[in-house]
Amino acid sequence: MEPMIQVKCHYPSGTILLNRPEKRNALSRSMIRDIQQAFEDLHQERNVRAVILTGSGTAFCAGMDLQEMKETARRDDAQQMWQYDARIYQELIEYMLRFPKPIIAAVNGPAVAGGAGLVLASDLVLASTDARFGLPEPRRGIVAGMVAPLLTFRTTPGQAARLLLTGEILSAEATREMGLYHEIVETDLLWARAHAWAETIALSAREAIQLTKQVLNETIGERIFTLLAAGAAASAAARTTEAAAEGLAAFLEKREPVWP
Repeated sequence: MEPMIQVKCHYPSGTILLNRPEKRNALSRSMIRDIQQAFEDLHQERNVRAVILTGSGTAFCAGMDLQEMKETARRDDAQQMWQYDARIYQELIEYMLRFPKPIIAAVNGPAVAGGAGLVLASDLVLASTDARFGLPEPRRGIVAGMVAPLLTFRTTPGQAARLLLTGEILSAEATREMGLYHEIVETDLLWARAHAWAETIALSAREAIQLTKQVLNETIGERIFTLLAAGAAASAAARTTEAAAEGLAAFLEKREPVWP
């Protein structure tokens, strides 16, 4: 069985591949931990000047593993597990924001919910013509608590409200117009273009790039980490509701939810 996360180096880039195509690269607990470990490994690779994050198959990332979430709801310690799940995702997002090397999201297909969060935590975003972007959490009875502040940081409060409150899934072009995708290319050119960006980044001094990321994410975005913590609490709380139970069940059963 192939690992759910694959790491490859083609200097000056390193690539983290989400490799769970049969689940549309949905994020399980073990995957979240493995992604952070992959970043830590590439941090140690001096010749890697930028990291490309992409997905296998036809999706970038479908968000959290809803089957795992439904199974968690049956556990006696569900409340503690919701808090744990929110915490490890928050830790990954914060690690990406503080990661000293630029992260290039190469969005090869739909990036929704928690998958959209991975895109928003990246520094540069290259998308294929098949890429889609959205936050459908309310349609599943849950809340995009940690993705909301990231979305507001990357766009405007008004644009964030549109996506968060409607649950719309936007096309690649519409997402680019919002400023979330920097460039759109054909799918078969996606990785090569991302690697070319890494080569451009490698023309600059390592220390200058690292300090620039700090200015962007920790100075200009000084409140983002406080907001992520608040969002994690909201996300964990939302998963305990009757609406969440119904929303998850309806999604897995492929029917429309009946809200309490």
